[in-house]
Amino acid sequence: MTVMTAVRMAPLSCHDLGLQLAGNTVLSDIGLSVVAGETLGIVGPNGSGKSSLLKVLAGLRKPGSGSVQLQGEPLARLPRRRVAQALALVEQQADTLDAISVFDAVALGRTPWLSALAPFSREDRAIVEQALADLDALHLRARLWGSLSGGERQRVHIARALAQRPQVLLLDEPTNHLDIQHQLSLLQQVQALPVTSLVALHDLNQALTCDRVAVLDKGRLVALGKPLEVLTPERLLNTFGVHAHYLIDPFDGAHILRFRAP
Repeated sequence: MTVMTAVRMAPLSCHDLGLQLAGNTVLSDIGLSVVAGETLGIVGPNGSGKSSLLKVLAGLRKPGSGSVQLQGEPLARLPRRRVAQALALVEQQADTLDAISVFDAVALGRTPWLSALAPFSREDRAIVEQALADLDALHLRARLWGSLSGGERQRVHIARALAQRPQVLLLDEPTNHLDIQHQLSLLQQVQALPVTSLVALHDLNQALTCDRVAVLDKGRLVALGKPLEVLTPERLLNTFGVHAHYLIDPFDGAHILRFRAP
C-alpha cells in the first residue's frame, strides 16, 4: 500500500448496506464513505434506522447485504481486538455492572490494548484520567456506577470510549440525559478530538454544527452533504413532516432552525 493510498483511504465506509430484523427491512442500499477527521451527523425521524446503522458499522450486527470497510479492510474479517483498537461505539442504553467504580468503568476502555506482556500501566492510568477530565467527570472517579445520575453515566460511557483511543468514534444520541451545558461542551469536545466521528442526533440545530449530515428516512439514505445544503425546508418537510425556516443569530451569524407544525 502506498503512502498516497493510505492518506486517501476512508476510515470507515459501507456499500449497498441492508439489514432485516424480524422480517422487516430496517436498512436498505446504504452507501457512504466517511472523511478522515470529520464529524458526520446522522439524523432522521424515529425508526429511520440511525441506531441500527451505527450497530452495523460497529460490527455488532451482521448486515443482510452489502459490506462495511474499516480502514480499507472488510470489517467482518477483522479480529474483534483490532476492531476495538480502531473503533469505539457508545450506545443509547449502554450499561455497566453496579459494583464497579467510575475509574474502573472507564479503564475498561483500555482492554483492547492490554495483554500479558502489556498490563495496565502508568500510561494507561494517565489516558483514563485524561478521558475523565475531557468529559468533566474526573471528580467522579471514586464514585460507584450505581450512584450516578443518567447524565453522569452518559459522560462516563463516553469517557470510556475515549480511553480506547479509537480512530473512529460512533455516538448514538450522546446528548441524551445531559443538561444544556454538558450538551454544548460534549459536542465541542467531540469535534475537537483527533478522531473521525459519526454522531446520531435528534436535535437538528446540533446537527448544523457537524461537518456533514446524513439523513435517513425509512431505512434509506436520502441526503448526504453539508448541513445547510442537506437540511433544507423542503427536506425537513418531506422527511420530518415539519415546516422550517432559518434564522441568523446576531451574536455570531450562525444559522438556527425554527420549526412549525404542518
